[in-house]
Amino acid sequence: MVRTHAAPLRFLLALALLAAPALPQQPQKPAEELPPPIKVEVNLVNILASVRDKRGALIGNLTKDDFTILEDGKPQTIKYFTRETDLPLTIGLLVDVSRSQENLLEIERRAAVEFFGEVLRKKDMAFVISFGEDAELEQDFTNSTRLLGRALDGLHVSAPVGGLHPGPVPTVGQPRGTVLFDAVYLAAREKLQSEVGRKAIVLITDGVDQGSRLKVSDAIEAAQRADSVVYGIYYFDPSAYGFFLHPSDSDLVKMANETGGRVFKVDRKHTLPEVFKELQDEMRSQYAIAYTPINEARDGSYRHIEIRLKDKNLKVQARKGYYAAGR
Repeated sequence: MVRTHAAPLRFLLALALLAAPALPQQPQKPAEELPPPIKVEVNLVNILASVRDKRGALIGNLTKDDFTILEDGKPQTIKYFTRETDLPLTIGLLVDVSRSQENLLEIERRAAVEFFGEVLRKKDMAFVISFGEDAELEQDFTNSTRLLGRALDGLHVSAPVGGLHPGPVPTVGQPRGTVLFDAVYLAAREKLQSEVGRKAIVLITDGVDQGSRLKVSDAIEAAQRADSVVYGIYYFDPSAYGFFLHPSDSDLVKMANETGGRVFKVDRKHTLPEVFKELQDEMRSQYAIAYTPINEARDGSYRHIEIRLKDKNLKVQARKGYYAAGR
């Protein structure tokens, strides 16, 4: 069962399929009394981009003229451009609490608390979700590092006891142990989609999904529709797998690449606190770019985005596309 608070994922999915009940109709004012309509520009495509040189150093002094945006191969006109490091930031921290991460939890707690203390500013918000056998909302939106720290202190291993896991979906041959994809979908769809500003999902995990009802493609689509960047922190305990066996980070790489994020790998030479420091620097060094697409159709189709830089020696990191949601 995947849930926020007490709501399982299957219940959330069921709600999404139900039409909202019709509201009682109110008497219409005569046409001459109706105020003029307020026009709000909603057909903007927002992109967060990070730029690095060949050595991997962040570049923060570019201008709009250094960027060219193409949608489905057609050049677009950049309407808004800024390197606004103080743009409100919403972070969803998703922590793997499956059995394979048990020995790492205390390190993750301490590093995450320090990260929140450094990165969160007055207008920023964060929430914490743990995922193992279930995905659990441990702390809802808050700016309080004290509340976030309390949620992190309360993390505990979530793993199946044994036998078949009850539920509407048979799990024979697919034990539920690390519902990574379900957790990302949940964070994007239920928490971030209605938020504004910069949005990021930060995953601390060994990258293994076992038993999600959704696929990696569903997680990616949910993150793209929520305009959220996925950052993966690839962290695993060799003793849980055997010192010569490493879990794959391929799904983390997919989610990060498609949404404009990246994957950080933790090892003896690259500690978790160092990774969090790099992540903090990146989040405060992004370019916010927006354009109104030439293709005005809001047909729900997927549009490919390509960003080119005037300086060919620089490399840009941004999402690969978006869904043209209907009005």
